[in-house]
Amino acid sequence: MSKLSHATIIPRRSAARGHADHGWLNTYHTFSFADYYDPSHMSFGSLRVLNEDRVAPQTGFPTHPHRDAEIFSYILSGELTHRDSMIKKGAEGKQGKDFYRMKRGDVQFTTGGTGIAHSEQNEHSSDTVHFLQIWATPWRRGLTPQYHTVSFNEELKRKAFLPILSPLAAGINATAAEEKEAKPKIADTIPIHADLVMGAGIIAVDRRFKWKVGGEGENGEAVVENKSDRKVYVHLPMTKNGHAKIRLDGREGAVLQEGDGAYVKGVNVGDEISVESIGEAEAEVVILDSY
Repeated sequence: MSKLSHATIIPRRSAARGHADHGWLNTYHTFSFADYYDPSHMSFGSLRVLNEDRVAPQTGFPTHPHRDAEIFSYILSGELTHRDSMIKKGAEGKQGKDFYRMKRGDVQFTTGGTGIAHSEQNEHSSDTVHFLQIWATPWRRGLTPQYHTVSFNEELKRKAFLPILSPLAAGINATAAEEKEAKPKIADTIPIHADLVMGAGIIAVDRRFKWKVGGEGENGEAVVENKSDRKVYVHLPMTKNGHAKIRLDGREGAVLQEGDGAYVKGVNVGDEISVESIGEAEAEVVILDSY
Protein backbone atom coordinates (compact mmCIF):
# COMPACT_ATOMS: atom_id res chain seq x y z
CA MET A 1 0.00 0.00 0.00
CA SER A 2 1.25 3.47 -0.88
CA LYS A 3 2.69 5.54 1.96
CA LEU A 4 3.36 8.57 -0.24
CA SER A 5 -0.01 9.57 -1.66
CA HIS A 6 1.31 13.12 -2.16
CA ALA A 7 4.15 11.91 -4.41
CA THR A 8 4.15 11.25 -8.15
CA ILE A 9 6.14 8.27 -9.44
CA ILE A 10 6.76 8.12 -13.19
CA PRO A 11 8.67 5.10 -14.53
CA ARG A 12 11.42 5.73 -17.10
CA ARG A 13 11.53 2.51 -19.08
CA SER A 14 14.84 1.09 -20.23
CA ALA A 15 13.73 0.71 -23.84
CA ALA A 16 12.74 4.38 -23.98
CA ARG A 17 16.23 5.57 -23.05
CA GLY A 18 18.63 6.90 -25.61
CA HIS A 19 20.88 4.10 -26.87
CA ALA A 20 24.01 3.85 -28.96
CA ASP A 21 26.26 0.88 -29.70
CA HIS A 22 29.62 2.01 -31.03
CA GLY A 23 31.19 -1.44 -30.83
CA TRP A 24 33.69 -0.48 -28.15
CA LEU A 25 30.94 1.33 -26.17
CA ASN A 26 27.36 0.17 -25.58
CA THR A 27 25.59 3.03 -23.79
CA TYR A 28 22.11 3.93 -22.56
CA HIS A 29 21.17 7.53 -21.74
CA THR A 30 18.45 8.36 -19.20
CA PHE A 31 18.80 12.06 -20.05
CA SER A 32 19.62 13.87 -23.28
CA PHE A 33 23.29 13.27 -24.04
CA ALA A 34 25.57 13.23 -27.10
CA ASP A 35 23.41 12.44 -30.16
CA TYR A 36 20.34 11.63 -28.05
CA TYR A 37 18.03 14.60 -27.49
CA ASP A 38 14.62 14.56 -25.87
CA PRO A 39 13.39 17.87 -24.38
CA SER A 40 11.21 15.96 -21.89
CA HIS A 41 14.28 14.22 -20.44
CA MET A 42 16.94 16.90 -19.96
CA SER A 43 17.60 16.78 -16.22
CA PHE A 44 15.94 16.11 -12.87
CA GLY A 45 16.79 18.50 -10.09
CA SER A 46 20.56 18.89 -10.14
CA LEU A 47 20.91 15.47 -11.82
CA ARG A 48 21.96 16.05 -15.43
CA VAL A 49 23.41 12.78 -16.81
CA LEU A 50 22.81 9.11 -16.00
CA ASN A 51 24.48 6.85 -18.54
CA GLU A 52 24.69 3.08 -18.18
CA ASP A 53 27.85 2.13 -20.06
CA ARG A 54 29.63 -1.04 -21.09
CA VAL A 55 33.15 -0.57 -22.45
CA ALA A 56 34.96 -3.36 -24.29
CA PRO A 57 38.41 -4.58 -23.22
CA GLN A 58 41.43 -2.53 -24.32
CA THR A 59 39.25 0.45 -25.25
CA GLY A 60 37.82 3.48 -23.49
CA PHE A 61 37.34 7.21 -23.39
CA PRO A 62 40.54 9.05 -24.37
CA THR A 63 41.58 12.20 -22.53
CA HIS A 64 38.82 14.80 -22.74
CA PRO A 65 38.01 18.02 -20.83
CA HIS A 66 35.25 18.89 -18.38
CA ARG A 67 34.19 22.13 -16.74
CA ASP A 68 31.61 23.06 -14.12
CA ALA A 69 30.15 19.60 -13.57
CA GLU A 70 30.26 17.04 -10.77
CA ILE A 71 31.04 13.73 -12.50
CA PHE A 72 31.07 10.31 -10.88
CA SER A 73 31.40 6.68 -11.96
CA TYR A 74 29.79 3.78 -10.06
CA ILE A 75 31.43 0.49 -11.03
CA LEU A 76 29.11 -2.52 -11.40
CA SER A 77 31.55 -5.07 -12.85
CA GLY A 78 34.91 -5.19 -14.56
CA GLU A 79 37.72 -2.63 -14.25
CA LEU A 80 38.04 1.01 -15.28
CA THR A 81 41.26 3.01 -15.05
CA HIS A 82 41.01 6.73 -14.35
CA ARG A 83 43.77 9.22 -15.12
CA ASP A 84 43.51 12.99 -15.24
CA SER A 85 45.49 16.14 -15.83
CA MET A 86 46.17 16.64 -12.12
CA ILE A 87 48.04 13.38 -11.60
CA LYS A 88 50.77 11.13 -12.95
CA LYS A 89 50.68 7.41 -13.50
CA GLY A 90 50.99 5.52 -10.23
CA ALA A 91 51.13 1.94 -9.02
CA GLU A 92 48.28 -0.33 -10.08
CA GLY A 93 45.36 -0.18 -7.68
CA LYS A 94 46.75 2.77 -5.77
CA GLN A 95 44.12 5.06 -4.35
CA GLY A 96 44.34 8.76 -3.67
CA LYS A 97 46.31 11.22 -5.76
CA ASP A 98 47.61 8.72 -8.33
CA PHE A 99 45.57 7.00 -11.00
CA TYR A 100 43.21 4.35 -9.75
CA ARG A 101 42.09 1.12 -11.43
CA MET A 102 38.53 0.93 -10.24
CA LYS A 103 36.73 -2.33 -9.60
CA ARG A 104 33.25 -3.29 -8.40
CA GLY A 105 32.27 -1.27 -5.35
CA ASP A 106 34.41 1.73 -6.25
CA VAL A 107 33.09 5.21 -6.94
CA GLN A 108 35.32 7.77 -8.64
CA PHE A 109 34.29 11.40 -8.36
CA THR A 110 35.56 14.48 -10.20
CA THR A 111 34.76 18.16 -9.69
CA GLY A 112 35.36 19.67 -13.13
CA GLY A 113 35.26 23.24 -11.85
CA THR A 114 37.53 25.62 -13.76
CA GLY A 115 38.71 22.78 -15.96
CA ILE A 116 40.11 19.28 -15.82
CA ALA A 117 40.94 16.64 -18.43
CA HIS A 118 40.65 12.94 -17.75
CA SER A 119 40.55 9.56 -19.43
CA GLU A 120 38.67 6.36 -18.55
CA GLN A 121 40.07 3.19 -20.05
CA ASN A 122 39.24 -0.50 -19.76
CA GLU A 123 42.77 -1.91 -19.71
CA HIS A 124 41.65 -5.48 -18.96
CA SER A 125 42.64 -8.05 -21.57
CA SER A 126 39.25 -9.78 -21.83
CA ASP A 127 36.52 -8.42 -19.50
CA THR A 128 33.99 -5.72 -20.34
CA VAL A 129 33.50 -3.01 -17.72
CA HIS A 130 29.92 -2.08 -16.77
CA PHE A 131 29.35 1.15 -14.89
CA LEU A 132 27.08 4.12 -14.34
CA GLN A 133 28.41 7.55 -15.29
CA ILE A 134 26.48 10.31 -13.55
CA TRP A 135 26.78 14.10 -13.76
CA ALA A 136 25.26 16.72 -11.50
CA THR A 137 25.14 20.49 -11.90
CA PRO A 138 27.15 22.15 -9.07
CA TRP A 139 25.72 24.89 -6.90
CA ARG A 140 28.21 27.38 -8.36
CA ARG A 141 30.61 27.67 -11.25
CA GLY A 142 34.36 28.15 -11.13
CA LEU A 143 35.15 25.61 -8.41
CA THR A 144 38.66 24.28 -7.88
CA PRO A 145 39.06 20.93 -9.67
CA GLN A 146 39.22 17.98 -7.29
CA TYR A 147 38.62 14.27 -7.28
CA HIS A 148 38.04 11.39 -4.88
CA THR A 149 37.98 7.60 -5.24
CA VAL A 150 36.33 5.54 -2.49
CA SER A 151 35.54 1.83 -2.12
CA PHE A 152 32.15 1.07 -0.60
CA ASN A 153 31.47 -2.10 1.38
CA GLU A 154 29.33 -4.67 -0.42
CA GLU A 155 27.94 -6.19 2.76
CA LEU A 156 26.80 -2.82 4.11
CA LYS A 157 24.82 -2.34 0.89
CA ARG A 158 23.04 -5.61 1.67
CA LYS A 159 21.81 -4.32 5.04
CA ALA A 160 20.28 -1.00 4.01
CA PHE A 161 20.79 1.83 1.55
CA LEU A 162 24.39 2.92 2.03
CA PRO A 163 25.11 6.65 1.59
CA ILE A 164 27.60 7.24 -1.22
CA LEU A 165 27.56 11.03 -1.76
CA SER A 166 26.46 13.92 0.44
CA PRO A 167 26.82 17.71 0.21
CA LEU A 168 30.09 19.39 1.12
CA ALA A 169 29.67 20.24 4.82
CA ALA A 170 30.93 23.82 4.41
CA GLY A 171 28.31 24.56 1.78
CA ILE A 172 28.20 26.90 -1.17
CA ASN A 173 30.38 29.55 0.50
CA ALA A 174 33.19 27.18 1.51
CA THR A 175 36.64 28.70 1.90
CA ALA A 176 39.66 27.39 0.02
CA ALA A 177 40.74 25.56 3.18
CA GLU A 178 37.30 23.98 3.58
CA GLU A 179 37.32 22.94 -0.07
CA LYS A 180 40.68 21.27 0.44
CA GLU A 181 39.47 19.53 3.61
CA ALA A 182 36.52 18.20 1.56
CA LYS A 183 34.45 17.17 4.55
CA PRO A 184 31.04 15.71 3.60
CA LYS A 185 27.87 16.13 5.63
CA ILE A 186 27.59 12.34 6.05
CA ALA A 187 30.72 10.64 7.32
CA ASP A 188 32.47 8.20 4.97
CA THR A 189 30.74 9.56 1.86
CA ILE A 190 32.16 11.59 -1.03
CA PRO A 191 31.40 15.34 -0.83
CA ILE A 192 29.49 16.86 -3.73
CA HIS A 193 28.95 20.54 -4.56
CA ALA A 194 25.18 20.14 -4.88
CA ASP A 195 22.08 19.71 -2.73
CA LEU A 196 22.20 16.00 -3.52
CA VAL A 197 22.49 12.72 -1.65
CA MET A 198 23.23 9.41 -3.36
CA GLY A 199 22.68 5.96 -1.90
CA ALA A 200 23.04 2.37 -3.11
CA GLY A 201 21.64 -0.90 -1.84
CA ILE A 202 21.63 -4.57 -2.79
CA ILE A 203 18.20 -5.90 -1.85
CA ALA A 204 17.65 -9.64 -1.46
CA VAL A 205 14.55 -11.20 -3.01
CA ASP A 206 11.40 -10.51 -0.96
CA ARG A 207 13.15 -7.87 1.15
CA ARG A 208 12.37 -4.18 1.38
CA PHE A 209 14.68 -1.21 1.97
CA LYS A 210 13.54 2.31 2.74
CA TRP A 211 15.19 5.50 1.55
CA LYS A 212 14.74 8.49 3.84
CA VAL A 213 14.44 11.57 1.66
CA GLY A 214 17.13 14.16 2.40
CA GLY A 215 19.55 11.64 3.85
CA GLU A 216 20.51 11.29 7.49
CA GLY A 217 23.36 12.88 9.44
CA GLU A 218 24.92 11.60 12.65
CA ASN A 219 21.89 12.65 14.69
CA GLY A 220 19.32 11.51 12.17
CA GLU A 221 18.80 14.99 10.75
CA ALA A 222 18.50 15.69 7.02
CA VAL A 223 21.71 16.86 5.36
CA VAL A 224 20.17 18.86 2.52
CA GLU A 225 19.19 22.54 2.31
CA ASN A 226 15.92 22.29 0.41
CA LYS A 227 13.39 20.41 2.49
CA SER A 228 10.32 20.26 0.26
CA ASP A 229 9.48 19.27 -3.30
CA ARG A 230 12.61 17.17 -3.69
CA LYS A 231 13.28 15.09 -6.78
CA VAL A 232 14.44 11.50 -6.27
CA TYR A 233 15.57 9.32 -9.15
CA VAL A 234 15.66 5.55 -8.61
CA HIS A 235 17.63 3.36 -11.04
CA LEU A 236 17.82 -0.43 -11.35
CA PRO A 237 20.96 -1.28 -13.37
CA MET A 238 21.10 -4.23 -15.76
CA THR A 239 23.17 -6.60 -13.61
CA LYS A 240 21.20 -9.86 -13.29
CA ASN A 241 20.31 -10.75 -16.88
CA GLY A 242 16.78 -9.48 -16.39
CA HIS A 243 16.04 -11.43 -13.22
CA ALA A 244 15.93 -8.47 -10.80
CA LYS A 245 12.76 -6.45 -10.28
CA ILE A 246 11.65 -3.83 -7.75
CA ARG A 247 8.43 -2.11 -6.68
CA LEU A 248 8.35 1.44 -5.34
CA ASP A 249 5.99 2.61 -2.61
CA GLY A 250 3.89 -0.55 -2.98
CA ARG A 251 2.50 0.68 -6.30
CA GLU A 252 1.79 -1.80 -9.06
CA GLY A 253 2.30 1.03 -11.54
CA ALA A 254 5.81 1.56 -10.19
CA VAL A 255 7.33 -1.86 -10.81
CA LEU A 256 10.75 -1.54 -12.41
CA GLN A 257 12.61 -4.10 -14.50
CA GLU A 258 16.38 -4.01 -15.03
CA GLY A 259 17.45 -0.87 -16.85
CA ASP A 260 14.32 0.99 -15.74
CA GLY A 261 14.33 4.03 -13.53
CA ALA A 262 11.68 6.24 -11.96
CA TYR A 263 11.13 9.93 -11.35
CA VAL A 264 9.80 10.40 -7.82
CA LYS A 265 8.42 13.94 -7.56
CA GLY A 266 6.91 16.02 -4.78
CA VAL A 267 8.55 14.28 -1.83
CA ASN A 268 9.78 16.09 1.25
CA VAL A 269 12.58 15.63 3.73
CA GLY A 270 11.68 12.81 6.12
CA ASP A 271 9.48 10.94 3.65
CA GLU A 272 10.42 7.31 3.23
CA ILE A 273 10.44 5.63 -0.18
CA SER A 274 9.86 1.89 0.05
CA VAL A 275 11.85 -0.24 -2.44
CA GLU A 276 10.87 -3.93 -2.57
CA SER A 277 12.87 -6.60 -4.39
CA ILE A 278 10.24 -8.76 -6.12
CA GLY A 279 12.24 -10.49 -8.86
CA GLU A 280 14.13 -13.77 -9.03
CA ALA A 281 17.52 -12.26 -8.14
CA GLU A 282 18.77 -9.64 -5.71
CA ALA A 283 18.39 -6.07 -6.94
CA GLU A 284 21.18 -3.49 -6.90
CA VAL A 285 19.47 -0.11 -6.64
CA VAL A 286 20.93 3.39 -6.95
CA ILE A 287 19.07 6.41 -5.55
CA LEU A 288 19.81 10.05 -6.44
CA ASP A 289 18.01 12.52 -4.16
CA SER A 290 18.35 16.13 -5.31
CA TYR A 291 16.63 19.47 -5.70
